[in-house]
Amino acid sequence: MRGLKIGTVLGIPVRLNWTFLIVLPLFAYLIGSQIGQITEVMNGALGAGIDPTALAGGLTPWALGLAAALGLFVGVLLHEFGHSIVAMRYGYEIESITLWLLGGLASFTEFPEDWKHEFWIAIAGPVVSVAVGAVCYVVFVVAPVGSDAVLFVFGYLALLNVVLAGFNMLPAFPMDGGRVLRALLARNQPHAQATQRAAAVGKAFAFIMGLIGLFNLQLLLIVLAFFIYIAASGEAQQTTLKAAFQDVTVSDVMTGREDLHTVTEDTSVADLMSRMFEERHTGYPVLHGDNLVGMVTLEDARSVRDVERDAYRVADVMATDVVAVGPETDAMTALQTMQEHGVGRLPVVDREEDLVGLISRSDLMTAFNIIQTGGTPSLISGRQQVGDEPGVF
Repeated sequence: MRGLKIGTVLGIPVRLNWTFLIVLPLFAYLIGSQIGQITEVMNGALGAGIDPTALAGGLTPWALGLAAALGLFVGVLLHEFGHSIVAMRYGYEIESITLWLLGGLASFTEFPEDWKHEFWIAIAGPVVSVAVGAVCYVVFVVAPVGSDAVLFVFGYLALLNVVLAGFNMLPAFPMDGGRVLRALLARNQPHAQATQRAAAVGKAFAFIMGLIGLFNLQLLLIVLAFFIYIAASGEAQQTTLKAAFQDVTVSDVMTGREDLHTVTEDTSVADLMSRMFEERHTGYPVLHGDNLVGMVTLEDARSVRDVERDAYRVADVMATDVVAVGPETDAMTALQTMQEHGVGRLPVVDREEDLVGLISRSDLMTAFNIIQTGGTPSLISGRQQVGDEPGVF
């Protein structure tokens, strides 16, 4: 999740997603417009003794709403640092922490598969939230009598941080409680199977949350339910793929050089378009000798007007900043590289930068289907050699 970088703490970039700029004033408005109701709850739960009329005049409700909303997101940020610091102690790298519509998100370069690591990383966030709530309660207790604004803000934050800690511990994967559930399941079963079961529980919770939000017209709860459902499904799929592709390399899956259709730099764009029509390909690796020097696609060819296509060469329109992988790269890394760069296939080159094959998403999905039905890398390679559409771009 991208966002505006606002600083770095403990080597971790902290970012603000644009949705945060919407939800912060929304939270401030909601808190400020409900000062009376919130005060009644705090007086009953904490014996705050706050005079609601003292907080109702002028800009006071909106200032308190903004202060409480900012304090809430500071608590969320500390919650994410709780996860991140424990993860770093176990040796995991944190890409960033981002504040966004639904709170905070710590992005890991790699999710832990050791159940003990995941358990302590997951539980660290809610523990920090409870600790933040306790600190806010201490400030609330020692605040002088009559300082209603201070009592309101810190009493509110004390209650809400504890409530959020409890909410996060619901077993709705991939929330903290769901990750704790997966960690506990993974003690006695494969990580992929534990993920599938935790994700099923998470999707059930998401469905229930969505219904509650729908019947109570709580838009934020509906959005949260949708996020949980999509995230649970996505991570379960990624984990299943990773387990299936264990010990499978690009060379096991790729379409080999002998089955590829390629072009050279001096091929005219007109000839390229003719080959695309005849061979039903929409893209080709571009070679100089055996070296890969670029990739050219139908979109590249279309950038040249019809009357000029005889005059233009592939070298004039091809992309030269090509992302490639080696044949020894594991298949899951190749898939992740495709996702990161938004491409559907990758050229495969050896140490001398010579083209030795091409791997596509369809190659990987075919291999996955074969593995799921009990196939092996040798069967995958055999299928690739006699594939229906070798090298289709």
